[in-house]
Amino acid sequence: MAKAKGGLGKGFGALLGESLMAAEEESGGVSTLPMTLVEPNREQPRKRFSPETMQELTRSIEMHGVVTPITVRKTENGYYQIIAGERRWRAARSAGLTEIPALVIEADDKTVMELALIENLQREDLNPIEEAQGYHSLMEEYGLTQEQVAERVGRSRPAVANALRLLSLPDEAQELLADGTLSAGHARAVLAIKDEALRTHDVLEKMAGMSVRQAEKYAKSLQKEPEPQSEPDQPAEFQPDYTAALAERLEHTLGRRVRIEQGKSSGTVSLAFYGDDDLERLVAALETLSV
Repeated sequence: MAKAKGGLGKGFGALLGESLMAAEEESGGVSTLPMTLVEPNREQPRKRFSPETMQELTRSIEMHGVVTPITVRKTENGYYQIIAGERRWRAARSAGLTEIPALVIEADDKTVMELALIENLQREDLNPIEEAQGYHSLMEEYGLTQEQVAERVGRSRPAVANALRLLSLPDEAQELLADGTLSAGHARAVLAIKDEALRTHDVLEKMAGMSVRQAEKYAKSLQKEPEPQSEPDQPAEFQPDYTAALAERLEHTLGRRVRIEQGKSSGTVSLAFYGDDDLERLVAALETLSV
């Protein structure tokens, strides 16, 4: 399993309790199920599966089998619904397997949604729109508040709030965000354009070719009244903003605002925090580093 994102401390054990983990250790907890009795969860937050990575996983399963069991629950119709591991199930089916190892647990609909969200977030498999839609489902269908969602999935409340804001983007922007053409940082720059009529296809394409900082400046410039020009504007030469790109990488990893200021011989890195508890967690994490 890929390394979890920073700050994402919740997992299956936190939701289901240590008794489940203990039972799994004692008995193995894993069954071998016929592929024909396993079905995906239609409410699975992840909707897109990369063909390239699916082919790689299929080849791996053809050679080594399914190393990590999927997690399922038994439904009233006798089938087993996937909670975590739909990629493995799809790849196993493509590889021609007739059986698959599975951990069978008991879980209600809300817990299934939480577990599916957590598994995908910890594997970094969800795109920003799928992540936002998952949070929205937990709030709309199960009545959780933003604070409760943040607690369940191990995120800060501002991170959940910022993710939910992405759902107010125009459909085209959401598509570009879902397929990776725009990053979450670019999306926030689009949201900064208050006049929705200015969020055009051309504007989105220009932003996709910029760093996040450049996109933010561009968004601000769109909302200013143009000054009279005696001569046509000459297009400025595009210069990559490497410092901004580094800050964007840190923001994605840490789930918080990052600012990097660079001088001639030194600079500073500033990290945002959200309340006293978040500050203590941040300081504790920094104390473990050695540079």
